[in-house]
Amino acid sequence: MSHAFPFRGLRVLDLGQGVASPYCAMLLALYGADVTKVEPPEGDWSRGLGQKLADGAHTPMSLTYNRGKRALRLDLKRPEARAILRALALKADVLVEGFRPGVAARLGVGYDSLAAENPGLIYLSISGFGQEGPNAQRPVTDTAAQAFSGFMDTNRGPDGIPHRSGALAADVPTGLYAYAAVATALFARQQTGTGRHIDVSLMAGSAALLGHKLPEFEFDGRNPGQLNVPAGSFEAADGWLAIALVREDDWRRTCAALERPDWLADPRFASFVLRLEHQAALMAQMRPHIRTRTREEWIARLRDADVICDVVNTLGDWVANPHVQAIGAAVPSGVAGLHVARTPGAPRESDTALAPAPAAGQHAREILAEAGHSAAEIDRLIAERIVL
Repeated sequence: MSHAFPFRGLRVLDLGQGVASPYCAMLLALYGADVTKVEPPEGDWSRGLGQKLADGAHTPMSLTYNRGKRALRLDLKRPEARAILRALALKADVLVEGFRPGVAARLGVGYDSLAAENPGLIYLSISGFGQEGPNAQRPVTDTAAQAFSGFMDTNRGPDGIPHRSGALAADVPTGLYAYAAVATALFARQQTGTGRHIDVSLMAGSAALLGHKLPEFEFDGRNPGQLNVPAGSFEAADGWLAIALVREDDWRRTCAALERPDWLADPRFASFVLRLEHQAALMAQMRPHIRTRTREEWIARLRDADVICDVVNTLGDWVANPHVQAIGAAVPSGVAGLHVARTPGAPRESDTALAPAPAAGQHAREILAEAGHSAAEIDRLIAERIVL
């Protein structure tokens, strides 16, 4: 065991599609687990969502959340395929599934059935609304979870419209919460010898991401609005920059850097509370003023005044940035020359060792051989399209 690969020797069966459950399984692979990804004949739907890469096997989504895994395709409408799946599940330390509640049990890999024979199994279910409750059977996507959880309502733009985050603000955090729960359960298993069923939902994941916004709302009866006005994004003469304020003194220094002492003297703008109340009036003055100079000019002045600020980068700007390159924050995905962000906190060798995301069914023969199937039997399974 090492800090880079503490899960080496663990067997993980990944039955998820999309982002949240595959991302959790990928993080287990990052730290050394042997992860087998099982997909339907048509493959994980993330392989077809977005621009198809030149290799024909991936989209940027599928290559990002499936690194480090081996892949097997099974036609689970066939009894023999379900028998293969169950056999793999009975040997697994962790099973990750993203079906609607009840589907895994109908496929022969429900928690109760497996735990009776494999009591040490850590069984993770990721669904839209969880395994119980009136909404349990409803399908959910990242967008729907952002809407239901209140995330969109807290993410209103200057136009007043509730906006969906461009990032997967439900799926990715849900995968992270799920990974934390699985890692904790694996630690507990060392003492108890038993596994557990972990129930994680996109609804809960996106709500948890909001953090302090819920008690803020309950305290005031409404979304309190931005707490540190005028923090946010501003358009300069040649691009966008962002300014952040965390203390009242930051406002004094911002006014000095922007050469607007009149704002500091204006009683409407004398505190965070007052600036929120009069935000429209303040923005009506700040936005045209900041457009009079380049962002580099403003950033130089703001940094000299010790105000937190930065350019609004494109993703291309970020990956080419000298700081990003110097610390290796972007790592090669191994597919089509594309990069992914390094996993925060992981030792560098963990990300470096992670194999590229596999093509659908890429490792069928070796997975089945390890499970005890003969070469002739594997040929038959493939020929009969039980395994694809």
